[in-house]
Amino acid sequence: MSRPADPRHLLRQLFDAALAVAQPAKVVPHFLPKAPPRGRLIVLGAGKASAAMAAAVEAAWSGPLEGLVVTRYGHGVPCRRIEIVEAAHPVPDAAGRDAARRMLEIAKGARADDLVLCLVSGGGSALLTLPAAGLTLEDKQAVNKALLACGAAIDEMNCLRKHLSAIKGGRLAAAAHPAQVVTLVISDVPGDDPAIIASGPTVPDPTTVEDARRVIARYGITPPAAVARYLESGHDETPKPGDPRLAGSQVHLIARPQASLEAAAAAARAAGVTPVILGDAIEGEAREVAKVMAGIALQVRRHGQPAAAPCVLLSGGETTVTLKGKGRGGRNAEFLLALGVALHGAPGIWGLAADTDGIDGSEDNAGALLTPDSLARAHAAGRSGAADLADNDAYGFFQAIGDLLVTGPTLTNVNDFRAVLVL
Repeated sequence: MSRPADPRHLLRQLFDAALAVAQPAKVVPHFLPKAPPRGRLIVLGAGKASAAMAAAVEAAWSGPLEGLVVTRYGHGVPCRRIEIVEAAHPVPDAAGRDAARRMLEIAKGARADDLVLCLVSGGGSALLTLPAAGLTLEDKQAVNKALLACGAAIDEMNCLRKHLSAIKGGRLAAAAHPAQVVTLVISDVPGDDPAIIASGPTVPDPTTVEDARRVIARYGITPPAAVARYLESGHDETPKPGDPRLAGSQVHLIARPQASLEAAAAAARAAGVTPVILGDAIEGEAREVAKVMAGIALQVRRHGQPAAAPCVLLSGGETTVTLKGKGRGGRNAEFLLALGVALHGAPGIWGLAADTDGIDGSEDNAGALLTPDSLARAHAAGRSGAADLADNDAYGFFQAIGDLLVTGPTLTNVNDFRAVLVL
């Protein structure tokens, strides 16, 4: 095969293909009810893609509807009949708390002949913050900050969040009983488990308070005193599988990371590049995952395995970062910087890593681009890849060489997207 003319352009094409197949306007209409309910259609939702999902519902549904959706600041989409509230992510704020309280009251007011349509996507856990009785927003903020810094996996984070919440872990659907509840989910978690996505507000919770206490102990988190007391009491468990209040609840997975990787693979083939999908549920420390990816990329160059160059290694999932330095940078930028350090400037290897919601962690970039000469260009600009990696300052590294990937909110969220192009 001949070498692609512009590796940067090709990598961006693959990312765009992954995003396109997960756009709410494309997927939501296929999963809407075929007939209107006898009562009201009530739309409730939370997540980075929830406002775009709400707009897709409005565009496709001709009958009356009403509702409330909360999304991240900057991710709102104008709607005429569904109220859109913007709130903070990843550390919750009062706007998210107040929206969650109102949402729970709306659910409690649903009647047996109503249909509650819930729109759930990644980010919903932080956006749908309603502290359990006896806890405060400040308690939840402190726990969230500790979870983000300790390197906990998303299922561990959401296990703890569920057990400190009045609305997550199936409680929203339980509140809406006896109304019918239908949930449309865009997955942003490894394994696509609806009980983990946005902490499963409409899904039975198989985890326990004891599991939540184990997360606290495993990462050495010192929670606020009220949180410690609440978990120790263990008196207010989440709804479990088999709970009759959730027996009629339906959940539809409408977009998922694997489908986005397959769309990127098709785009690669069209460009004459062999795609290799390594997995849609890859987890672990970003820098450790990068070392493995570097080894596979070098295997391609040296031995033509698992595919001959030109090929692109595609993967999804959600890595983590244990903060030790004082720099800036989300998990995707850190992955790419660690990849560059591990490759030592090996020729012909390029990379793109980005969060499909358009925001890498809490920064303003989706991710970044790595080129074979990234480390050399950074050195010329007075930066050290190894030093920036040690300081968790991948953002500063890629900013210095002009290779941050800035897309703005994409209005979808199917987890991280990584493409390592070997020429």
